[in-house]
Amino acid sequence: MDYSQLLEQYYGIQTEALYSNQPIRYKAKGYLYTIINATKLTQEMLIEFRQMSLHLQKFGERGVSSFCLSKNGKFLETVEGQDFIVLRNPVKKGRSYSNMGRKLAKFHYRGRFIQEKMVQTNRMGTWRFLWEKRLEQLEGFYHRLLQQSPSDPFDILFVDIFPYYMGMAENAIQYVADTELDEDPMESDAGTICHERFRPDTWGKTDIIKNPFDWVFDHAARDISEWIRYQFWHQQTRYKAEIKQFIKGYQSIQPLTVFSWRLIFARLMFPLHFFECVEDYFMTPSPQRKKELEEQLTRYIRDTKEYEHFLASFYQLAEVPIKRIQIPVVPWLLR
Repeated sequence: MDYSQLLEQYYGIQTEALYSNQPIRYKAKGYLYTIINATKLTQEMLIEFRQMSLHLQKFGERGVSSFCLSKNGKFLETVEGQDFIVLRNPVKKGRSYSNMGRKLAKFHYRGRFIQEKMVQTNRMGTWRFLWEKRLEQLEGFYHRLLQQSPSDPFDILFVDIFPYYMGMAENAIQYVADTELDEDPMESDAGTICHERFRPDTWGKTDIIKNPFDWVFDHAARDISEWIRYQFWHQQTRYKAEIKQFIKGYQSIQPLTVFSWRLIFARLMFPLHFFECVEDYFMTPSPQRKKELEEQLTRYIRDTKEYEHFLASFYQLAEVPIKRIQIPVVPWLLR
């Protein structure tokens, strides 16, 4: 499909240049236009994404994408049997990754004031159930592989290590359950606009773009923990300093509650990196991608002890006074 033609024919936008392929983004007259394939999304989800976008814009959040109306006065156009939405951002250079903790805290603060009820995008209070479902699916696959006597290198790695990660996942699920029983959430623990996976480049590397299709409605701990997880696996020489700075910046705007700290820790303990790696491997048809994921899994297995040590020392690294505020530790991590 010629996406520049789609923009011209349906939106009256004459593009100057293709700006990126992932996602598909064009430049035209000082704006960046991002094309979203919305074919698999429900109408309710699209409405919620737009409501979140309008809300954050109203509250002065910089870099939030606007939904473009087509020449037909519609936000969604169907072309060749597929549904498309076009987002617009002014070309605005900036270092979105500097002072990330402070910026994320402000984003979350503004997101908490949204009045519309989020249903399709809501993940509040669902972590345990989603994790249990994910674990059951992978456990079923594990048992089927065992019966087949796997010979593929990735399958052998997976079968050998799965019981360890299953134990880790069960611990995380229990930690969330205990947190929900033990702690009363505070006002700042209310749901807010979050990201499916928040990483240092989520808002762009050079242009600041906050894409509503990256968002979910959840507890702020989701974004904090996923940013920290990414730092551990991708910045291993300096992740401690980065995490300290990030947390300090976040708490300069919004101090974290006991409930928040426990959710952050639980999410870090749940081995989402392992689950995503395995799921991606069995879903991708690309041999090259499979090889990359096999190398990734090998690294995760190699560094399990280091990640355990990171979890065991996390509260200390984050300067959380666990004794004074009575946050429970996980005994087996301290062995």
